[in-house]
Amino acid sequence: MILYRPVGTKELQLIKESGYTRYPPRLPEQPIFYPVLNETYATEIAVWNAKYNDDHKGYVTKFKIDDEYFLHFEVHTVGASYQQELWVLTQVMDKFQQHMIGKIQVIRKIYKTET
Repeated sequence: MILYRPVGTKELQLIKESGYTRYPPRLPEQPIFYPVLNETYATEIAVWNAKYNDDHKGYVTKFKIDDEYFLHFEVHTVGASYQQELWVLTQVMDKFQQHMIGKIQVIRKIYKTET
């Protein structure tokens, strides 16, 4: 299954440091990792986040996860029908990433010149 994750510059730097193989651990105030099921939704989030990031940049990353493992998670629709995401608890984040196939790819860069 292909999934997408909007990230900011700081998170992208940590992904780079992992050799594009891992997302960084969640912060204490972020108990859930939210990958999304389509590029359109991920791009919308990245654009919105770029407005509020200090450097006004956002990125859309893409990765693959084992199809069988994907079935362990409920898909949550959080708005329009295409706005679907997984809710991966921090406690299972390491196991989730063990089921990733290949490298994390940066597929879109967002630069907002206005706030």
